[in-house]
Amino acid sequence: MNTQIRVALDRTPNTNHTGFYVALANGSYKEAGLDVEFISPDQDDYQLMPARRLAQNKCELAITPSESVISYQTNGTPLIAVATVLARDISAIVTLRDSGIERPQQLDGKVYASYGARYEEDIIRQLIQNDEGRGQFVSHKSSWSGIWKSLLTREVDAAWFWLTWEGVRADIEGVDLNQFLFDDYDIPYGYNPLLTAHKDWVDTNPDALRRFLNATAAGFRFAVKKPDEAARMLIKTANHPALISKNFVEQSQQMVSCYYLDGEGNWGYMHRSVWLSFVNWMIRNRMLTDRTGELIQQMDPDTLFTNEFLENVSATIRL
Repeated sequence: MNTQIRVALDRTPNTNHTGFYVALANGSYKEAGLDVEFISPDQDDYQLMPARRLAQNKCELAITPSESVISYQTNGTPLIAVATVLARDISAIVTLRDSGIERPQQLDGKVYASYGARYEEDIIRQLIQNDEGRGQFVSHKSSWSGIWKSLLTREVDAAWFWLTWEGVRADIEGVDLNQFLFDDYDIPYGYNPLLTAHKDWVDTNPDALRRFLNATAAGFRFAVKKPDEAARMLIKTANHPALISKNFVEQSQQMVSCYYLDGEGNWGYMHRSVWLSFVNWMIRNRMLTDRTGELIQQMDPDTLFTNEFLENVSATIRL
């Protein structure tokens, strides 16, 4: 009997997820003895976000940002990152070019489209302050599916987007954007998105996790080598309205495929230095508190992630 693995997606199916759907489409998961199901957040109208679904044991794996792992660990739930989906972050805070907001400092007093995630507003505030602003903005909780429209209609002034998804969409639709990259403003943002698990499940299912990661790595390697074919597999297998434009998906796929593997040709591998820099930055800026509300003065990054289950994967995905 195949081992069931339910994967909660962070967003509706998109090109960040292509390797997973390639592995599903070509039978790699089935060959590995796995019965894999992907749960899109719009299936329940975004009522249960992936990390919470994972914490409630309603899935075996979830796609999350680094902050989710950190957040749940500070609250006593041992979530752990087992692979990074992208080798580095390719998101940015964006504004419309004709809005006149050309740098983070000018976001003071403006409206930001919030996803409602813990630490999100702290990060935006620090971004503004690092550009010599006050860090005072209006947070507007928007539905995930409506954030793009809310930016275009100027209901909000800024949003956090993937350059390989909404950024490509903007290019296709002729929407000019300003982009504020975290690195440019001294924010050592961590990995996003990650493949995250509950440590209890990892401890009891190490072999299933290794098989899943091996099949998934092969799927992402395929997407690097054959992005157009991988895009078509994503469209057909996910069968989601967000993927209705073949041209859009293929352009996004061409761009994001450059970010799947690190400089050594490995998929999923995480560097301790990235975790350490991000955690220490959050601590310095007094963002981390425990369940009682007390400030956290130190956190061991080695508790937040593991490359252990990628050991036999890295050798198989070199190009």
